[in-house]
Amino acid sequence: MTTPASDPRPETPGTASLGERLARATLSRAVEPGDEHAGRWLQRYGATGFLDRLLDTTPAPRGDGEADPFPGTAPKRVASWRLRAAAADPTRDLATIHDLGGRFLVPGDTEWPRQLDDLADTRPLGLWVRGPADLRTWALRSVALVGARACTPYGAHTAADLATGLARQGWVVVSGAAYGIDGAAHRGALAAGGATVAVLACGVDTPYPRGHDQLIRRVAEQGLVVGELPPESHPTPSRFILRNRVIAALTRGTVVIEAQHRSGSLVTARAAARLGRHTMGVPGPVTSALSAGVHELLRGDATLVTDADEIVELVGDMGQLAPARRGPVLPRDLLAPATAHILEAIPARGPTPTTVIARRAGTTPDDTLAKLYELHSLGFVERHGDGWQLTNTTTPVSNARRGGT
Repeated sequence: MTTPASDPRPETPGTASLGERLARATLSRAVEPGDEHAGRWLQRYGATGFLDRLLDTTPAPRGDGEADPFPGTAPKRVASWRLRAAAADPTRDLATIHDLGGRFLVPGDTEWPRQLDDLADTRPLGLWVRGPADLRTWALRSVALVGARACTPYGAHTAADLATGLARQGWVVVSGAAYGIDGAAHRGALAAGGATVAVLACGVDTPYPRGHDQLIRRVAEQGLVVGELPPESHPTPSRFILRNRVIAALTRGTVVIEAQHRSGSLVTARAAARLGRHTMGVPGPVTSALSAGVHELLRGDATLVTDADEIVELVGDMGQLAPARRGPVLPRDLLAPATAHILEAIPARGPTPTTVIARRAGTTPDDTLAKLYELHSLGFVERHGDGWQLTNTTTPVSNARRGGT
């Protein structure tokens, strides 16, 4: 590892030392994200101590019978760490992220999201970040929206709608910048002028997928782009899966919109559940394979949600309840029970005498006539000679999801 006499770039705001930052930058080149073996030795030795032992810059322990500084870890794994650590150039990586207008966050920085500590031995070594916002502040009020890459128009519309609703209520939308649901979620938040965070499975200077290059640039300008891997790192299938634990830990809850049974989005939801975060799912057609994984999730401990208000009710502060869901209140709903009973007794076709209506309603003709005049004044019935019939009007059907008083 190359250690400069002085830091050539401005230090990231925080309390972590330069040595700690350089060590973690080196280890981010040497160790794959989520490596529990490395995480245990990091907890035991600290970042600089772990790196020193990895590069054999300190003598082996004496007198305790333990010549191997990493007992229980496969020699091939340690050899891989050492090879990659020796080739790392942390000064160059830190200069690269600085030139991009970003920073490298490590535990101890004031901007470090402390909820990531819940990952224990799989906690990120550090986070490479691009964007103007404070990650720790944003993470405190964030929700993950994830789902299928090959989503349906229904899924894309729902993701964008949820993201827009959350953004308008001041919530940060976190996703993985992939095709499908992820991209729709980011776009929905951006369209509302809201906050969004893209967590990448590669270097933050290496937009992936390539088709989302412009989208990721917009997120970096208006929100935050975050990754565990140093600049110029490329994604792999395992890195996508391991990236999901960061999305789950960073946020207060995870919403799965469309997912098959073996979807990586379900990995995010299960990680959220293990960490004690809220897990939510948006239902889809029972005939859609893209919703089968979500439905299985909902049969477990996940909560069904259909709009931003219901998400906020779960992840928000006490008392932030979603409005009561109910159909529209129709004029006949406001009738007194006795009057409504007479209205129900009037046949659908043709004028009907008062005596027949009274017999059908089980009341006296006088009481029936009084209620019929009341219904006539309200516009429900019409009189034709000695008979009464329903007013020939159609009550408009409301498509409102919420209504009434």
